[in-house]
Amino acid sequence: MIANIQRGSPTRPDHKIVDRTKIRDGAVANRPIYVALAVTTERRREILGLWAGDGGEGAKHWMHILTDIKNRGVNDVLMLACEGLKGLPDAAGTVRPQTIVQTCMVHLQRNSFRYVARQDWDKIAKLLKPVHTAPTEAAALESDGRSRPADTSRTRPPP
Repeated sequence: MIANIQRGSPTRPDHKIVDRTKIRDGAVANRPIYVALAVTTERRREILGLWAGDGGEGAKHWMHILTDIKNRGVNDVLMLACEGLKGLPDAAGTVRPQTIVQTCMVHLQRNSFRYVARQDWDKIAKLLKPVHTAPTEAAALESDGRSRPADTSRTRPPP
């Protein structure tokens, strides 16, 4: 696996899921380190690379990273899981148009809180939990919040 971390080294052509995690080191500098993690069809996890960010990572930055991974031999990425970083979905759509970009459930839930009053966040989180922990899409659709209590109907417009 160490060889895959080296920039320019070849990678396997069958990585199916690529995930990215941000790490911060507050002691010396507050710079994120982005880790591209792939999961093979055999369910093995492999690190594709590490990239240091400067805090202003936009579409151009992500295009560079995704193109680097593609140039190193990853032929197919079925899904890219991310935290909803600016520019990453657009870059993924350009480099790999067939890739499904999935925002992690925590960030999807946090984003939904923008549409309700602060005092309702706990209630909304309880309503959303059966949806994002459902074992199948059908089960999630059955528990899609239609049984919303009346006291959570106060909404506010998004900022």
